[in-house]
Amino acid sequence: MTDKKFSLGIVGARGHTGSELIRLLAAHPAIELAFVSSRELAGQRVADHNPAFSGELRYENLDAEAVAAKGVDAVVLALPNGLAAPFVAALDATKPDTVIVDLSADYRFDTSWYYGLPELTRGRYDGNKRISNPGCYATAMQLAISPMLDVLAGPPQCFGVSGYSGAGTTPSDKNNTELLACNLMPYALANHVHEREVTGHLGFPVEFMPHVAPHFRGITMTVNLWLTQPMTLEQVRSRYEAAYAGEPLVEVIDTAPWVSRIAGRNGAQIGGFTLAPGGKRVIVVATLDNLLKGAATQALQNLNLALGLDELTAIEP
Repeated sequence: MTDKKFSLGIVGARGHTGSELIRLLAAHPAIELAFVSSRELAGQRVADHNPAFSGELRYENLDAEAVAAKGVDAVVLALPNGLAAPFVAALDATKPDTVIVDLSADYRFDTSWYYGLPELTRGRYDGNKRISNPGCYATAMQLAISPMLDVLAGPPQCFGVSGYSGAGTTPSDKNNTELLACNLMPYALANHVHEREVTGHLGFPVEFMPHVAPHFRGITMTVNLWLTQPMTLEQVRSRYEAAYAGEPLVEVIDTAPWVSRIAGRNGAQIGGFTLAPGGKRVIVVATLDNLLKGAATQALQNLNLALGLDELTAIEP
């Protein structure tokens, strides 16, 4: 731990995740928000858009060079996929010791970046200043699959349902509340980027079928697992309890978790363990808030880790 104060900037602060991160940082004792960049909100007070934040800080419209010139200790890139590279290049050239946490998929397949799913990867963190934040669906899938990884007989089948906030703020069918009303919208049913992400990081193929629902936030991930050998329900549950013992943000429960009970919370719940006849097929359900443990909370875990702070600083389990 350190008593030092750290400065941080957010690029892409208008989106849902940027707003959640600002809220979390407002209560952080060691990280001070130095700038927030948003083209659409430039000139407006942050406090007018985020009631958790106080002060006169205003949104700015900053390009990559302007962000690098700020000289902050850490930068969070909360941008759509494909837009991070100029900011990374500018920071590499100007202040390479800046901690960068990228929330897009741009560096999740780059082995020179630390892939920050702390409950599964913190043991591999070696002080890297370049951190790729996992996808929201990908976080739920990996937490649900990892305890059984060594006994899988084939690819897990993952049926995921997300609230429409996962589609961002740019208007589309996937966040059109009129289209989604009384509906469940399947999309990208093969080769989704999170399917490739989980396959790559687990080193085992997964099959993922995403859907968008009419609720605003939260993910339900139902995972079907075929096993190489029969197991009892007690053996299965004990694997999850052992894997997440001492992990305040992952709660193992008996019943299937409800997305409404995880919305607005920083952690994940895993439960609903169901054993099919024969004992070689297990179904498990994971829930998390896609904007928090699936994005902003996880980003703050990674920032805390990279800055030498307690990982759960300003994060309430």
